[in-house]
Formats: sequence, structure tokens, C-alpha cells
Amino acid sequence: MIRNVAIIAVVAILSLLGGIWYSTKASISECVGGNDIILGGLDQIGGPFNLVDHNGNAVTDVDVISKPTLLYFGYTFCPDVCPADTARNAMASEILQEAGYDVQPAMVSIDPARDTPAVMKDFVFNLHEDMIGLTGSEEQVKNASLAYKTYFKKEENGDPEYYLMDHTVFSYLVIPGQGTMAMFGRTPTPETVAEVSGCLIDAAK
Repeated sequence: MIRNVAIIAVVAILSLLGGIWYSTKASISECVGGNDIILGGLDQIGGPFNLVDHNGNAVTDVDVISKPTLLYFGYTFCPDVCPADTARNAMASEILQEAGYDVQPAMVSIDPARDTPAVMKDFVFNLHEDMIGLTGSEEQVKNASLAYKTYFKKEENGDPEYYLMDHTVFSYLVIPGQGTMAMFGRTPTPETVAEVSGCLIDAAK
């Protein structure tokens, strides 16, 4: 009887802890991707960069990617795509943190003319307390973009203040010492991003 009660208690605890998913040690080959998710073959994605964080501090890739990071390239004036993608990454980070993973979301602005450190600080403050906002000079942003093979271009409409940026919309899971482990498109849910990321983080340990 006591043994049965103990088993029931353990099952209940595991159910609570694993309400989203229960993760065990896995190899990278066991981590399942899915639609709009790229795993593997990403050795050429990522690299050194020098930028400025939302507190106005000069930072390098080593400073920023100090833990598993969901990295995105976008801009704060984006009317729809960037807010949705960064919010998704923030939610995925929250799910991972609640499951015991030390992770963070980050965004590199592709619009440094408008996205000053102060603007980035307001932006990340409203999304996640651990989110890092990154900007810099046009050259610094361009070099970071080239490292991650992203594309962006200002849409010229004659208005120096109200303009849009055309850009790629991938989010990258980057792990220190491992590099870019996954690319997520727009369709994966926060839960899917968290599950795949958790599996890859476990496999990288």
C-alpha cells in the first residue's frame, strides 16, 4: 500500500514538472525538427560580432552568447512580424526557464538608425526580463548579419522616419561552444521551439 502511494506521488510530481514536456538526456540525432525548423548542417551560420547592448555597453558575441540563446534579427518599428516572432521567442524562453534551463532571448536590430540603445531597452523590457537588445553602427550590424547569413534592406519610400525594412525571419538557437544548433521559421509555436531547444541543449551537455 505504502509503495503504491509512493509511486502515485512520484507520477504526480513528474506530471507537474513535465506539464509541457518531460526531457531526458538525448543525442542530437534524437531531437526532432518539423515544419519550418532546420536542424543540422548549420556550421557556417554564426560567428564573431561587436555590437552595443540595450544598456549602451559595447559587447561581443562571447558576452552575449554566454548561455543558450534564441537570437533574432529584426527591428522595433516592424508593424507585425518582428513583435510576433520576438514574443514567441520570449514565451519559449519562459517555458524553458520554468523547466530548469538557463536560456535567454535576444534581438539584433537591423535598423540602427532608429533603434538606439534606449529604444531597444524599452522594447526588450516589455517582452522578457532576460532579453538582450542589440544595436550598433551600420557596419557592426551588417557584420553580425553576414555572420548569421541574414538579409535585410531598407524599403525606400522617400520618408526618412517612417519606412519598413525587408528582412529574413529566422530565429537561431545558439549554444556556447556548440554554435548554431537550430533555425526556427515563423510557424513553430513557443511550445515547439522550447521542446526542440530543450532537447538540443540536453544533447549538447
